[in-house]
Amino acid sequence: MKRTAVEIIREYGPFPGVDNVHGVTYDGKHVWFATGDKLNSFDPASGKALSSIDVAAHAGTAFDGRHLFQIAEDRIQKIDPKSGSVLATIPAPGGGRDSGLAWAEGTLWVGQYRDRKIHQIDPQTGAILRTIESNRFVTGVTWVDGQLWHATQENDKSDLRRVDPRTAEVLEEMEMPPGVLVSGLESDGGDRFFCGGGKSGKVRAVRRPKARRPQ
Repeated sequence: MKRTAVEIIREYGPFPGVDNVHGVTYDGKHVWFATGDKLNSFDPASGKALSSIDVAAHAGTAFDGRHLFQIAEDRIQKIDPKSGSVLATIPAPGGGRDSGLAWAEGTLWVGQYRDRKIHQIDPQTGAILRTIESNRFVTGVTWVDGQLWHATQENDKSDLRRVDPRTAEVLEEMEMPPGVLVSGLESDGGDRFFCGGGKSGKVRAVRRPKARRPQ
């Protein structure tokens, strides 16, 4: 397994009125982050705060190309980012113990914090399609270039892990600096991860390692 230290590229925030950052996602232009009773967005180029949506936002956040998905207590809400309307609701697999959220392969991937699991679920029904076990508390979850990454948070330490989605084997591990915790995780589809900073009220951009080309 490859183990490296995280390179933090930029810090955003803390933002006015934001005490805690939960889920994080990226819509191709703007970063969205959950703060408990709102979904907020900012421009990652300028760092400028943009719009907000008044909706329960207690944990992970995801974007499917058109809609936002947000964990709110024991359910996952599908939200129109333009109007802020909740279009549909499905049960969350952890019944309120859910953490990260990601969209990939037409399905949702949901982290289970203390259960140390990641579930792949049907976005229409919430039915569990597959479960991956971890040996650390799971926070954020994201997919990029066919790779499944998740963040951990345990004993005041966080790291980012690339895992095999079939076997759950840890393939790569990136350690966050001491005291820097990760609550949410999202890729920009390129060389950056956006990491929610929990009670710091910040979102951090970190460099994603370049994928190794097959020999």
